[in-house]
Amino acid sequence: MPGTTTIITGDMIRDLGIMNLVEAFRLVPGMVVGAYGSNNPVTSYHGTSQYEQRRLQVQIDGRTAYRVSLADVDWITMPVALENIERIEVSRGPNSAADGINAFLGSINIITRSPQDTAGVEAYAAAGSRGYVRTFTSVGEASQSGSWRLSYEKRKSNGFDTTRDGATPFHDGHNVNNFNFDSIINIDSRHSVDVRAGVIDAINEEDQDRSGKLGATTNPDIVADDYYVQIQFNGATSPNHFYHVQLSQQNQQRRQRWSVRIPTLPEPGEVPPTAPEFLADLFPPGVPLPSQDSPLIADLNEDIEESRQEFEFQDTIIFNPNLKLVSGLGYRKDRYNSETFFNGEGSIYQSRLFANLEYSPIQWLTLNAGGNWERSTTTDEGYFSPRIASNFIFNNNHALRFVFSRAVRTPDAFEQSPDWSYRPANVRPPYQALDGTRLLIEDLVDSSTSTYGERLEEEWITSREISYFGQFRLEHALLSTEIRYFNDDFRDMISGIINEEEWFIANNVAMKQEGVELETSVTFPGTMLRATYAYMDQEGHYTGDPAALPSLKDQRYVVGLLSRLSARHSGSVAWIQELPFELQSSVSYYWTNEVRETRFERADFRLAKRVDRPDYSYVLALTIQHHLDLQAWMSPDNRIKDHNQFFVEAGIRF
Repeated sequence: MPGTTTIITGDMIRDLGIMNLVEAFRLVPGMVVGAYGSNNPVTSYHGTSQYEQRRLQVQIDGRTAYRVSLADVDWITMPVALENIERIEVSRGPNSAADGINAFLGSINIITRSPQDTAGVEAYAAAGSRGYVRTFTSVGEASQSGSWRLSYEKRKSNGFDTTRDGATPFHDGHNVNNFNFDSIINIDSRHSVDVRAGVIDAINEEDQDRSGKLGATTNPDIVADDYYVQIQFNGATSPNHFYHVQLSQQNQQRRQRWSVRIPTLPEPGEVPPTAPEFLADLFPPGVPLPSQDSPLIADLNEDIEESRQEFEFQDTIIFNPNLKLVSGLGYRKDRYNSETFFNGEGSIYQSRLFANLEYSPIQWLTLNAGGNWERSTTTDEGYFSPRIASNFIFNNNHALRFVFSRAVRTPDAFEQSPDWSYRPANVRPPYQALDGTRLLIEDLVDSSTSTYGERLEEEWITSREISYFGQFRLEHALLSTEIRYFNDDFRDMISGIINEEEWFIANNVAMKQEGVELETSVTFPGTMLRATYAYMDQEGHYTGDPAALPSLKDQRYVVGLLSRLSARHSGSVAWIQELPFELQSSVSYYWTNEVRETRFERADFRLAKRVDRPDYSYVLALTIQHHLDLQAWMSPDNRIKDHNQFFVEAGIRF
């Protein structure tokens, strides 16, 4: 591999009792996992973001999975069940040379199990604390001509216990239904077709006090309806020359609607709020502004529909044992349609060429050189992201790697081309004349400091890496260790605030990150021990115009926004042990500090009874998650009442 990669196997996820997909990334050195808003999962590698994961490429079987308009990742509706995961490959460090613009800090590729390996019938159910429920069923067949699998998964949770006051219940659960179809059609010994499709419907609860806007009086829950279709043709002209052609279509629809009251009702002892002054210009002559006696009551929405058509061709040629070339091209069309965020629809087109050459001139040295040229209509410019690496190999068990790379990220559609407004609907008397009128966010923000609609440029990172990988064969055991040192320089980073009250973002921050990461494991019959650790030091400085900042925001604040998901220390320890009587146990410990002056510490314990017979197998398990610190993690609303969270599992396969 040209860069450092962490591989998390599906068996490891299941054996450790990990209850949802995003939690698996606690096993990756340098990654932070948490939640924002109303229990929306977030994960980031080396931070440099507020909450949106805009600098991390996420793929499922090579299909781009991040959202179109915001370059964000919706982990709640991710269309993959834990039981269907073969492994997760996490490229740590800029990977734009292979995966394109959004792989600015790294990339995640979730690889699902082949239906050839899952023939038969499987059923699984789990339930636990805070309303956690997850069920999974699948059926499939396999033969020489091909294989197929049809699966269904339900994911449900009540979210966190209370809001920041410690007493008010938090409306922040979710309920997800996930249907997936996977198949392989074998044409002959050298050609096959993979067909994948899926449908998601979900409700993501959003608390009106935490996520409601403009005087919300109802919960702005998000209703999601997604689908995808992916076809991949795999071919080979010889054992040393193979290729694939991949086509995919996916669609994500989000309906988010709520009612508002302007002015809002006063809290006990509070002076009754008045209506915002900007409404005066929208009202017909002679009509008074809303008041507590005559409020404006209406419905608002943040509905959005996004779709993506993607094409990729990749070709691999092994010229000889010492020379290998991987090359290809890709094209993507992203379309978005939102009356609220864009006043209609828009599109982004991206095309790219990529290649990586691997050459071993002598037995102890392997060289890699590659890059990705990509053009995006977001900026109407083309960019080249190169990467070169040298691997010095000692006696086949030890390697020293040096990597230099540059990567680019272009602004997403909402950063670059917003046209944000709300159109009141179902307006109650006496303000019916406002029904359908555009209330422009541009009129709400401070015009003296607003950068609304101003053009943004691309972000750049220059990365240097030195890493060591070693395997030590002990008596009846294998010790594997990887140590990575990184030194990354960022320029023209986009920072600032985007919401309905403030809009100031610009290419106004430069940063430097430096640190060390460790990943090590020991395996011997019946036992697996694994540990990770990451240390990172981050420094940044403001490069924009000081006069452009709002009066209550200084340069330090803007720089600090890119540190919200950055942790100085983090790590994990895991132990999986086979026991007599077909029992298996696992113990894991995760910690992260400091993120927004909070610390995360949790220990997980799992005991499972696993029985494997020629015609069937089953598993029964109990998992306990022990939170060592009940301090709200990452956000004041992320509150859990009890130190111990309990989960039971049962599954059968035949």
